Amino acid sequence: MHYSINPEQRPFYLQIYQKLRADIINGTFSYNSKLPSKRLLAAETGLSTVTIEHAYALLCDEGYIESRERSGYFVIFRADNGFAASSSGHIIAHTSPQARNTQYPAFSIDILSKTMRRVLSDYREVLLEKSPNQGTAELRKALCEYLSRNRGIKVNPAQIIIGSGAEYLYRLIVELLGREHTIAIESPSYKKIEQVYRATLINYELLPLARDGIDSAALKATRADILHTSPYRSFPSGVTASASKRHEYLRWAEKHGRYIIEDDFESEFSVSAKPTETLFAASTDDNIIYLNTFSQTISPSLRVGYMVLPEKLVAPFQQKLGFYSCTVPTFEQYVLAELLQSGDFERHINRVRRLMRRNLAST
Repeated sequence: MHYSINPEQRPFYLQIYQKLRADIINGTFSYNSKLPSKRLLAAETGLSTVTIEHAYALLCDEGYIESRERSGYFVIFRADNGFAASSSGHIIAHTSPQARNTQYPAFSIDILSKTMRRVLSDYREVLLEKSPNQGTAELRKALCEYLSRNRGIKVNPAQIIIGSGAEYLYRLIVELLGREHTIAIESPSYKKIEQVYRATLINYELLPLARDGIDSAALKATRADILHTSPYRSFPSGVTASASKRHEYLRWAEKHGRYIIEDDFESEFSVSAKPTETLFAASTDDNIIYLNTFSQTISPSLRVGYMVLPEKLVAPFQQKLGFYSCTVPTFEQYVLAELLQSGDFERHINRVRRLMRRNLAST
C-alpha cells in the first residue's frame, strides 16, 4: 500500500479519506481487517498524525471503520451482504411530531434582508418575469456548483428541477416514472411521503427500519422497483443508514432498472468533518433521483425544494412534464442563487455544524 498526496489539492485529510474509502469498498481492506496505524500512515505520506486522524474520524462517522480501544481502527464495511458489525431488531413506529423541522440556529435575518435588497436593486424588472419551467438558470447553475463543492454531486443545470417543497416534487416523480410502479417506503417515515403516494394512487409498500437502515430481508423480498429513502437521519426514527447499508441500497437498485429516491433533507447539518456521502454521488448507474430543500437549512417558511434527475431521465421529463410552470417565485430563486454564490449559505451551514459539535462535546 502506498498513498501519494497531491500537494495542490487541499485539504489533505480528504485525499487520505477518499483513497482509504476506495480501498475499503473494492476489498483491499476487507471486513474486520485492521487499517495501518496513524503513525505508520503519517510517516508514509509525510502528513501529520492529526491529519490522518481527521481522515479516520470521517471514515468512522460514515460507518466504514470503527475504533477499538488499544487495538486501532478496523473495517466494519461489508460489501457482500450489506450488514454492518451487528444486526438489530426493527424500530417500532411510534407517535411523534410529523413536521421535519428540527430546531437549528436560525439563518441570519440581517444577511437575508441584505441579500433581498441587493437582488431587488440588481435585477429590478427581471424579477417580474415568469420563471423558466425548471427554475431560473441562475439558481440551477448555483446549485450545480454548490453540489459539486460540498456533496460530490457532479451534474449540469438541465438535471435540476426547482419546485415549491418536497411534496410537490414527490408528485412530479410519480408523474415522470408512471403509476404502474410500486414504491418502497421506510417505516416509520415522514407521514406526508405516504400521504402523497396514496393521493397519487400509486402502489407502495412499507419496509421496516433496523438500527442501521432498512431491514435487509424486507428489502430483498419487496416487489417494489422504486425505493424512497432518507439515508441520513430518517424522520422520525433518526436512523442513519450505515455505509454497508447504503451500498446495499445501490446494489438493490442495479437490478431490473430500479430507481432510488434519495430524500436528503437534513444531512448538511451532519456533525462530521464533511456531510454524509450521498447515494447520488456514490452510484455509477444513473438511477438516483436526489431531493433536497431549503426549508431546513434556511427557514420552514421558505417553501423551495429541488430535484436532481439522473441524466437518462432529463429528456423524458422534458417530454412528459416540461410544460409544468415552476411553482417558486422568480424573486425567491434569485435570492437563493445569491446566497449560494456569495458563500453566505455555506457559512451558515458551517456555523451551525460547529455549534452542534461544541454542544455535543459539552454533553
